[in-house]
Amino acid sequence: MALFVLGSMVSATIFIPFMLLKPRDSRNALLPAWGCRQIAKVLGLKFVVHGHKNIVQEEGAVVLINHQSLIDLIVLAELWPVMDRCTVISKREIFYLWPFGLASWLWGTVFINRGRAKDAQETVNQTSKTINTRKSKILMFPEGTRHGGDTLLPFKKGGFHIAVACQTKIQPVVVSQYTFLDYESLTFDSGTVEISILPPIETEGLTKEDMPALMDKTYNIMTKEYNKLCGFDKTTKTTSAKTD
Repeated sequence: MALFVLGSMVSATIFIPFMLLKPRDSRNALLPAWGCRQIAKVLGLKFVVHGHKNIVQEEGAVVLINHQSLIDLIVLAELWPVMDRCTVISKREIFYLWPFGLASWLWGTVFINRGRAKDAQETVNQTSKTINTRKSKILMFPEGTRHGGDTLLPFKKGGFHIAVACQTKIQPVVVSQYTFLDYESLTFDSGTVEISILPPIETEGLTKEDMPALMDKTYNIMTKEYNKLCGFDKTTKTTSAKTD
């Protein structure tokens, strides 16, 4: 894992001189994403992306992805070239971790303050502007914490607040379980990961009152696909949401 983290940091920052030519352009991340994919190949990891036909075209979207480990960086690196105008949300402290923070700013990361209600509303406003003006795809992890278990964790509300406020589509993306990863020793063998891009979920006309049903619908769809990718035989169950 240490080799992967080091390689990822190098690939994220080595292209900064080129990124400076077009600051805040999401395409700046394409070179670091390419570097990350090469590191994955060297480490014996293969990622297969399905569902290209389901990608939201010519408009912004909130892309929700299940969150398992730092290896999810490769998932982002796989999605960046196939989804136009991708970006991510990160806590503001990351910006000050230079040179990585500078690289993140250059490829359009939306930096936010976390904790206070005022800051949460500012996050919604800032991200809504990014989606509506740039037609960006905001890549988010709705579970909010890394988890490599047999079930998805309950979803937090942040991404759904943004989608409803923007009246933009939710694009679910499900990643198969990292069976090759030992979470205790943080070591892994070679392996193959399936990434499934699912059809978008509409939010047009929905309000805050509709969010619980929207969250349950999204959770159930993603859980069903997760069970399918992982070969689990489980009945999908509705989950209650966490509070952001």
